[in-house]
Amino acid sequence: MNLNLENAVHYHYDKFPPAELNYVTFIDGIIKATDAIARYDQMLKNMHNSEILLAPLRNQEAVISSRMEGTVSTMDEILKYEADHESEASDTSNVRSEVIETILYQRALKAAQGAMADGYPISQSLVKAIHQRLLSFGRGAQKSPGEFKTEQNYLADRGKRQILFVPIRPEQLQDGLDNLFDYITNSRDPALLKAAMAHIEFEALHPFKDGNGRIGRMLITLMLWQSKTISAPHFYVSGYFEENKDQYIDIMRHVSETGNWEEWCSFFLEAIEQQAIKNLAIAENIRALYEEMKQKFSDVLSSKWSVTALDFVFTNPVFRNNKFTSHSGIPAASAARFTRALLDEGIINTLEEASGRRPALYSFEPLMNLVRV
Repeated sequence: MNLNLENAVHYHYDKFPPAELNYVTFIDGIIKATDAIARYDQMLKNMHNSEILLAPLRNQEAVISSRMEGTVSTMDEILKYEADHESEASDTSNVRSEVIETILYQRALKAAQGAMADGYPISQSLVKAIHQRLLSFGRGAQKSPGEFKTEQNYLADRGKRQILFVPIRPEQLQDGLDNLFDYITNSRDPALLKAAMAHIEFEALHPFKDGNGRIGRMLITLMLWQSKTISAPHFYVSGYFEENKDQYIDIMRHVSETGNWEEWCSFFLEAIEQQAIKNLAIAENIRALYEEMKQKFSDVLSSKWSVTALDFVFTNPVFRNNKFTSHSGIPAASAARFTRALLDEGIINTLEEASGRRPALYSFEPLMNLVRV
């Protein structure tokens, strides 16, 4: 397909980081975003089991960030896949490629968080490892996983056959990456501003053949966590970017076109503020549901294992019956009784009846209703 370069914006050579920024234009945005994310983080700190309660937000981020790249899957599909494919080497021949790509995003993000928890800094090698995992199989496996680009790439509007943006030339990419990661490591800019600048520069470099948008958005979470702006890696911003996708793309292009970094900073800080408010509401709803269900599970199950069962369904809101009986840590006879009791009370729903050797598939709808996107 021939694409028109006539109106394309080109990468801003030698302009990153900008020599100066007019903080006055976005100081109000920094204050509001800092306050909103601090309130969200305080709630995280007050949760004794934030990993259990906020794992759904990582699934949500995987669905939305992948959807921004045209990969459309649903939360239900992702969780059903996880219920059926415990190991990463599972047979995926009957699974839609879009679901595989979203699962890979979620796994790449989790692996990056694990590497950083083990002491690895944000670096070029970490980003290449994330990319290797993100494109490890499926359609992405043909797009040089874990390797920086060696040919010029473009961002295009294929409908109009227009090239919108021409990223940095491959022969200058290494200098651009060295410059970016030096900024990430050594800049004294406030953490939110640093995340804003690093995100847009990564997208403008567009260092990989594919997957740049998804990795660029992961970097936001990882940088905020590394800087201790958030105490756990459970803050994701793709929801706001998706809702304002045209503006998101246009403002990033404006930076290369006009040098207006302040407009981007204002947009990014608004994204952080609004997403923090939204994520706080979702997390509060999840926590309130957990507390409500704690009492309900205790009443319905009348067992010392009731909280174990509750934690299992929050961690695996779509699950096969055999996984509940074998992986929950609950004695098999008790687990079988629990399933019947939870079904009778309408707390879990049957998605698929047991068939032959295939166990029944259940859904914990109260949680699914809060996190579907």
